Amino acid sequence: MKNLVIVESPTKARTIEKFLGSDYVIASSYGHVRDLPKGELGVDVENNFKPKYVIPTKARKNLNILKKEAEKADIVILATDEDREGEAIAWHLEETLKANKKKTQRIAFHEITEGAIKEALKNPRDIDINQVNAQQARRILDRLVGYKLSPFLWKKVVKGLSAGRVQSVAVRLIVEREREHDAFKQQEYYTIEALLAKDEPAFIALLHAKDKNPLDKLSIQSQIEADDILNVLNNAVWKVESVSAKETRKAPLPPFTTSTLQQTAGMRFGWPAKRTMMLAQNLYERGHITYHRTDSLNLAESAIFAVREYIERVFGKEYVLPSARAYKTRAKGAQEAHEAIRPTNPENTPERIKLEPAQKKLYTLIWQRLIASQMPNALFDAKTIVIETGTPYIFRATGSTQKFPGFLKIYPMKIEENDLPELARGDELSLKNLEAVQHFTQPPARYNEATLVKALEKYGVGRPSTYASIISTIQDRNYVRKNEQKRLEPNEIGYLVNDLLVEHFPRIVDIEFTAHMEKDLDQIADGKREWHEVLAEFYGPFEKNLEKKYEEVQKASTDEQTDKKCPKCGKPLVKKIGRFGEFLACSGFPECKHTESIGQKEKELGVYCPHCVEGKVITKKTRRGKEFFGCLRWPDCKFATWDKPHIVIPPGSTTPRIEKCPQCERGVLTEKGKKLVCSEKECKYEVKV
Repeated sequence: MKNLVIVESPTKARTIEKFLGSDYVIASSYGHVRDLPKGELGVDVENNFKPKYVIPTKARKNLNILKKEAEKADIVILATDEDREGEAIAWHLEETLKANKKKTQRIAFHEITEGAIKEALKNPRDIDINQVNAQQARRILDRLVGYKLSPFLWKKVVKGLSAGRVQSVAVRLIVEREREHDAFKQQEYYTIEALLAKDEPAFIALLHAKDKNPLDKLSIQSQIEADDILNVLNNAVWKVESVSAKETRKAPLPPFTTSTLQQTAGMRFGWPAKRTMMLAQNLYERGHITYHRTDSLNLAESAIFAVREYIERVFGKEYVLPSARAYKTRAKGAQEAHEAIRPTNPENTPERIKLEPAQKKLYTLIWQRLIASQMPNALFDAKTIVIETGTPYIFRATGSTQKFPGFLKIYPMKIEENDLPELARGDELSLKNLEAVQHFTQPPARYNEATLVKALEKYGVGRPSTYASIISTIQDRNYVRKNEQKRLEPNEIGYLVNDLLVEHFPRIVDIEFTAHMEKDLDQIADGKREWHEVLAEFYGPFEKNLEKKYEEVQKASTDEQTDKKCPKCGKPLVKKIGRFGEFLACSGFPECKHTESIGQKEKELGVYCPHCVEGKVITKKTRRGKEFFGCLRWPDCKFATWDKPHIVIPPGSTTPRIEKCPQCERGVLTEKGKKLVCSEKECKYEVKV
């Protein structure tokens, strides 16, 4: 008897292979085997939104192999991921393989371990068509928006633009935050700080109140006001009015969801969400962590038991809670049937398993977070000292020291401790220093990837599995860029497209509407709504509005005159906005097709071009920001290379030049790591340096 088990990826297949015997053949579908066609809508809007599925060229060869294996198998087991995407892949496989449905089984599991796989094999189920329909509805919705709205943007803005249903909302959030940032008016304010001591060490107290009325952050708004207070305090008598102490607690954070994992990895390691998800997927497929696309905070009882045993053995009974902690997610529409992200075996410490450095960093984070979630609160002794001055002004000093580390023993966090001296009411203090410190209010922070994920989750836009692709897509489309601080800023084309959509297609970029659509998709998945009905409710008004806007909206004029002349024909150059941002173009187009980039820092290498021997070689950037090296006389001279040309000073000369390839004499030598390589692809010359 031979059973065929089909999963999505080769890594997942290799892991499952370890747990099953010779009766099983494990194969990979390499993701989706069918999709909507490229280059056409692929949805029959007149016939209940019937999708036209095609087999992508890259999937055909592997699919033929799967068909042959399915024909030979006694049972075909579809073991794709336990979410809508995985359910849809299983359905497409069943439809495409055309295997006897009586010999086809669907199994699902939350972790790739021997126990979980064997338990799933004992309990096969049918494909959940509601989950499939929810995924189909999302795919068709996105296709309708993308393929209907994009041509409108081509006609009214610039060719090559794309519009995405959820991505457009993300761009809107970034644009609105940027405008808040631009409109922000900086405000000056001051704090008054006193360095005081009874005995050593000294401590800092801040002005807190006047006439027993607490002062707020912006109470002192000028140097003059601050100086007036300092003058009053010249003759102050500093004395302790009261000392109060209390115990404070800090609770551990829950185990990770997809969103919080992306946020934390972003803040701690500076990783984009896409990288975090790629690493997490690898850890999952190798059997080290549970499924990484989840918004649940639930933990299996067996995992909690193992964690509590580990804590008692390693840290002692004082670190074991009387009963396990239970966490409840606040995320909108969370799938509580799933589990949080955790190590499949809590006993597998980061030191026990062999991982690549980046994988180890992420696994360590997940493992520490799980263990910490079942440990006691950290305890702190907090102290507040109130100081009178014999004037209307009252100062206050606050501090805290750790009393019991609790979960901090395993999950380090930045917690500032400030140990204040032992003082009592009536103690007299000496003033060491008194100063007014100038501050300025700060504008709302631009989003980074972590805070954008947090915002998308807060508003219920998208789902855990979509956050990484949303953020990646809006950058790939050049609507948004990362600045030097890794903050997201809109590009000119992002502003332009966003403003057009907000004005003319408000529902597409409306946060509440998009979040409501997620609820509709959830109801389809739960079998409470019919997917054609949801699509019809959206598409009818959308299509009617689109037809109207084709008539009403004039093409956006973004051309801006400049005083520069075209180097080819002498006509004025105009500044234009294209898909990849701003550029200069000849006003004589289409007769003259000259264009120039704007704002690129072109750094000369100090050598002449080896091709034309007239222009200098400079560093340039593509429209997507990738650096390359080319001739200053481009486009008249086409010399360009991705790798830095190797510069030498020939014997008997003082003039540097780019070294030609000694083998083909056509290409030049470029620096690639510790090797010099010929720039001509056909020439394989290389030499170590």
